[in-house]
Amino acid sequence: MAIKIEKKIKGYAVVKPEDKAAPAAAPAAAPKAAKPEPKQAEVIQMHESVERPETLVGSTFKIKSPLFEHALYVTINDIVLNAGTPHEQRRPFEIFINSKNMDHFQWIVALTRIISAVFRKGGDVTFLAEEMKAVFDPRGGYFKSGGVYMPSIVAEIGAVIEQHMKNIGLIHDPEMDESTRKLIAEKRAAYERASVGAHPPIESRVGSVRDTAAQPTEPAASGFPPGATLCAKCNTQALVLMDGCQTCLNCGYSKCG
Repeated sequence: MAIKIEKKIKGYAVVKPEDKAAPAAAPAAAPKAAKPEPKQAEVIQMHESVERPETLVGSTFKIKSPLFEHALYVTINDIVLNAGTPHEQRRPFEIFINSKNMDHFQWIVALTRIISAVFRKGGDVTFLAEEMKAVFDPRGGYFKSGGVYMPSIVAEIGAVIEQHMKNIGLIHDPEMDESTRKLIAEKRAAYERASVGAHPPIESRVGSVRDTAAQPTEPAASGFPPGATLCAKCNTQALVLMDGCQTCLNCGYSKCG
């Protein structure tokens, strides 16, 4: 079959049989290369647009303070994001505080609404616990069970929020290494031996009744010696004087380094 060339020839090349087969194979391979990749699940982060589910999981804490006649019950509810995926996480969503005492109803309601709004805003909300724990009552604070000092009722609510965040994994408490625990145990045993040695039992001249004043004092309800003072680091009444140095029997803090 003759082909008429109407344009000027600028160059030429010999077409081989394999060159004809290559363009034919290219269109067949194109559909395979154009196959879309599988979509990955979108990771949902906490933000204001997240709608409240019908059911939330949470925890309730009881606060018994000498500043209030009745106890406070703090309930913190969490939302579960990305449920059933490797990115699943619990984030605090709302907080409620209930009590029989209605004297402080206004500021309690205001506090719960502001905290809930911060929870739903998203981001790092762990700062709330530290800010609330730094609130001091001008009338003075109190010691809760365990010898921990609370400067105000707001500070104890902050401590409850911090404990809840630790429970769900938002805050990780630095673990004490084995050497520090061993050192604290040794210091506590040495202090108890020194206390017993400083107050030996005295036999009464009348009968064989021992003088109760000479007996070593029993540990306080917190588990630390009665003469212990407040530790500035862990806020616990566990600071004792040993070898001329103030040492905490709870966290190991020492003013001598």
